[in-house]
Amino acid sequence: MEPQKFGRYEIKAEIGRGGMATVYHAYDPRFEREVALKVLPREMLHDPQFRTRFEREAKTIAMLEHPAIVPVYDFGEEDGQPYFVMRYMTGGSLTERMKHAAMTIQEVAHLFGRLAPALDEAHAKGIIHRDLKPGNILFDQYGEPYISDFGIAKIAASQANVTGSAILGTPAYMSPEQAQGEGIDGRSDIYGLGVIMFELLTGQQPYHGDTPMSVVIKHITDPVPHILDVKPDLPPAIEAVIEKAMAKDRDERFPTVKALTDALNAVARGETPDLENIDKTLVASSKTATPKRSVPEPKTMLAKRGQAPAPVPAVPRAGTGTTTSRKKTGLWIGLGGVALLVCVAVVTGGVILLKDKIPFLAAPTPTEGPPIVRITDTLEVRQPTSTDIPGALHLPAASLQAPTPTLTLAPTLAPSPTPTVPGLPRIGGADLIAFLSNNDIWVMGVDGSNPAQITNDGAGKNDLQWSPDGQSLFYISGKCIQSVTVPGGAGTQITCFNAADYLEAFEISPDGTQVAISLNRILYGVPFDLTAISNARTWSQLQNLQGIFTYNLLQNQAPPKGVRWSNDGTKIAVNTNSVEAGRRVDLISIFDISTFDSTASLARDSFPASRFVMTGYSARPSIPTFDWDGDTLFVLNSIFRYEMGYLYAYNTETKRGENLDPLKTLCCYTAARFSPDGSFLLFAYQNPNDGPNAKTQLYYISYGSIGTGATYTPLTLPDGFFSAPNDHLDATLRPANP
Repeated sequence: MEPQKFGRYEIKAEIGRGGMATVYHAYDPRFEREVALKVLPREMLHDPQFRTRFEREAKTIAMLEHPAIVPVYDFGEEDGQPYFVMRYMTGGSLTERMKHAAMTIQEVAHLFGRLAPALDEAHAKGIIHRDLKPGNILFDQYGEPYISDFGIAKIAASQANVTGSAILGTPAYMSPEQAQGEGIDGRSDIYGLGVIMFELLTGQQPYHGDTPMSVVIKHITDPVPHILDVKPDLPPAIEAVIEKAMAKDRDERFPTVKALTDALNAVARGETPDLENIDKTLVASSKTATPKRSVPEPKTMLAKRGQAPAPVPAVPRAGTGTTTSRKKTGLWIGLGGVALLVCVAVVTGGVILLKDKIPFLAAPTPTEGPPIVRITDTLEVRQPTSTDIPGALHLPAASLQAPTPTLTLAPTLAPSPTPTVPGLPRIGGADLIAFLSNNDIWVMGVDGSNPAQITNDGAGKNDLQWSPDGQSLFYISGKCIQSVTVPGGAGTQITCFNAADYLEAFEISPDGTQVAISLNRILYGVPFDLTAISNARTWSQLQNLQGIFTYNLLQNQAPPKGVRWSNDGTKIAVNTNSVEAGRRVDLISIFDISTFDSTASLARDSFPASRFVMTGYSARPSIPTFDWDGDTLFVLNSIFRYEMGYLYAYNTETKRGENLDPLKTLCCYTAARFSPDGSFLLFAYQNPNDGPNAKTQLYYISYGSIGTGATYTPLTLPDGFFSAPNDHLDATLRPANP
């Protein structure tokens, strides 16, 4: 029997049916992926308001393009029926996850931390969801949450009114101003998040009533319930956070979802958030009398790190004799408004629609997907034997000795004496380039002067990087972490994880206090103490090093292919290979390490994904090399041949990527690295037109000059220096001494 079809999509099952749309689990044969197909029923085609609202939902989501919003793949009409196609979410909804047990504050903080940037970005664009609830938070197969169903989202700056004077939303999560038909802004969504937070932590909603309308009235008139009365074992500070998120007067709420999440994270860490001193300028600027006012950019609302928290005022209890003046702005106006609303309200399927009298149901959520599986294997302990790297050539270059060294190797071999030569150039905040050629380490000046071989063992190497004092180079070889002094070439084996299946990353933070080590699909952040690291030879010993964070990759993910730190050491970027739409793809994800725990982590940003299109990525979704300037810019390349391909930049502020083609030949680039001050870019290049005879060249150019028409000259290297076109070219720049 032929499968039922809608256009090119093969219908597998009906997920659910609502007042505005029917949602199907479908298969897209063109891209060979499972999808969710949302179709406007034929009986609604005669209503132009429903058609407009349906089409606007698809355009709204497509306009946002955020990794925490269920993405739209396709939109159109089939035989007069509008439809749009979304990612099929196999992990179920938050509603289903809430059935098992109440969440901890740490779990809720992780959840909100993932969703906060998406909502703040939407609010900055004038888009208010208006129906945030657990049923509209869906999970993918990896347990990552996404916001769905923008069917009744309000475009604050739009002149169109597709809902007439209707009041749309779900009674249990509706803000007071939304229930009263007032103009709304992003703080209405923050109120809904406050209700969700209350429910996640206690297992029950804050307000109850015999009818949906009675619940709406309580949102307008009743004080915020004391969460500690429902669940006394919660930290007292959480009550003030709930009170602020659900304040009747929106001017008293958090100005952004980020601010709410920061306060929640503080409580999760056992701290008392400073709610009284949230940037009052930002709060004032976000006050909105009508929905035509814009919402401030979320990046200006970030909580200030290191700010001393102020005590939260005690929340009085009923019957204790302590009183407080809970503000009831608009209370009597609200009561009169409620009386009018009760006269005209029609409640259908748990979602309230006033005046229009048309039933509108939120789209049902997918069925429960497979559970998250994490690696917890116990590894055998084996003691490695100490081996030294064979002798190497000395580097005849200047200024190689860095003053006031801060790194002590344990154990280490003393470097051989090396003459110094004055005049080593400093460009882009760097003085030396270290790179791999034929699996051995070479070092030269940033102008290409004095190339010298440091190792000659020919063993495979990766993750080449300078030590914090600039006197050594670290790298991974096999299952061992090695170091070699510069100049001198004296080698030291730091430690070996012989029983491990994978040792994929060893990346030191810019300030030299932390190091990220990827072992068996688990990324550990530990203090950069070489003595302690040299004594760690198993995952359990590594985990016991008073870790800063632990990131467990999912079982169906490959080990990280690279890690980079932010300049301030508070974030890391990880290149992981995951299953996306039924096939493996490389994604670079940025994490805030302050929100890590031992079981989960939530990405703050991921790309390229739906952010931008890289030439060659669709056919071969791999990112062989990438780098971060530690602030806002990334560089990465796709694959066309070997590890080389098209070069791109990604801006974390604008969420946009662009093709970089400094040599104006399109392809092929690899091993791009930012200079220490971010002003220059190092990269390797081959001209693919030369085929197997293509020569590898190194360039070190001003990043700001790319796209100006400037011409660039490669660094001068001996003929035939890179003898193999497929040579692995790892490179790193040494920060110059002040």
